[in-house]
Amino acid sequence: MAKKDPLFLVVVDDSEEMHHALRFACGRASAVGGKVGLMYCIAPAEFEYWAGVGELMRAEAREEAEANMAIHATYAQELTGDMPILYVREGEISDELLNLIDEEEQISLLVLGADTKSETAGPLITFMMAKGAARCRVPITVVPGNLSDDQIDALF
Repeated sequence: MAKKDPLFLVVVDDSEEMHHALRFACGRASAVGGKVGLMYCIAPAEFEYWAGVGELMRAEAREEAEANMAIHATYAQELTGDMPILYVREGEISDELLNLIDEEEQISLLVLGADTKSETAGPLITFMMAKGAARCRVPITVVPGNLSDDQIDALF
């Protein structure tokens, strides 16, 4: 069986620290000949009982997800020379993240950015460290959100 290139997964959101996680993942992928994966999770529509409203909300959320992913995919491609693998999921982010990691055997590392401006590192990191790590089959790297691009680049 041929060995697949390692895939470094980053969860795309609107946080500042996501940039740091993405930069780290791109540096790691470039250093070892791996790839970057980007996951965007759309929150479930709240008005499920109004089918038309729910579908409209879902379509708008999907458009926003695709636009957001395109920006980050372009940045990742600039850093690595390779287009990242894109995943768009709908549901609770913690569940969808763990499901994706279980489904995609190529994923070898989860890279998360830590919020350094609040009391916690962020809700996803808090979940992963408290409960999610026991269910996660890959190592988790947490990149502090207060690192500069030069500091991240110096790691590779």
